[in-house]
Amino acid sequence: MGTLELAPALSRRDLLATPVATAIEAWTRDGRFSFDDVQVAPIDSDLADTAAFCATYDVGLEVSANCVIVAGRRGEATRYAACVVLATTRADVNGLVRQRLDARKASFAPMDDAVEQTGMEYGGITPLGLPADWLLLIDSRVAALPQIVVGSGVRRSKIVLAGAALAAVPGAEVVQGLSARGREAGFSRTNGG
Repeated sequence: MGTLELAPALSRRDLLATPVATAIEAWTRDGRFSFDDVQVAPIDSDLADTAAFCATYDVGLEVSANCVIVAGRRGEATRYAACVVLATTRADVNGLVRQRLDARKASFAPMDDAVEQTGMEYGGITPLGLPADWLLLIDSRVAALPQIVVGSGVRRSKIVLAGAALAAVPGAEVVQGLSARGREAGFSRTNGG
């Protein structure tokens, strides 16, 4: 995958946020993934944002996925969803995601909330190891890819795995149309990785 120097993720726990390492270990133990299914590569943390990362490490935008955290409110209740979409698209936050959260209002979660709730770094948030009560929505285009790049929970690395493996994460739901139609957006503001 581009010029990334990949290694099995569990052999480089130093490159993973704690909840991410814990989740990968649990899935390996219960047979959802094998040791080699989830790979990790070190990167320069200053280059973690999608455009800089893809250009520097020769990774195509079409295989780079962003995990954006959305907060939906109805009355005093706030619910969260992690949405995994290709880097070339935007999550349909005010349509499909808001409906799935059963919320009156939905927007990108504030940075401090996303970091505190996930135990991950802003700009590195990944769908692996998220709180169990969150919705995890995977765009069907992401799930269909043989390999994708996502965050690792920290800015200093990236994870590579099959889209089908990501779709098999406990609680994940593959959704058609998660990306807003006709909104090939390049690099939208994200709080994920």
